[in-house]
Amino acid sequence: MSIGVLVIDDSALVRSLLSEIINQQASMHVVGVAQDAFVAKEMVNSLCPDVITLDIEIPKVNGLTFLDRLMKARSTPVLMISTLTGQ
Repeated sequence: MSIGVLVIDDSALVRSLLSEIINQQASMHVVGVAQDAFVAKEMVNSLCPDVITLDIEIPKVNGLTFLDRLMKARSTPVLMISTLTGQ
């Protein structure tokens, strides 16, 4: 059984790179990609991914806010992704 992953990131490049890496794994496949929280919400409900990669900085709703709402509505394993680093 393959693990279905939903990739949520506002960067098309990051979505593409993550999707490529995930799809190269024999035990995983990308079920969908979303560029913002509104699209992601619909995809979570319709695709029921096993795991989600979630950017901290996404448009319309902050990634951490989206995570909080997701956990209350549909607890799903999430890997937080960020290209931002603190000093």
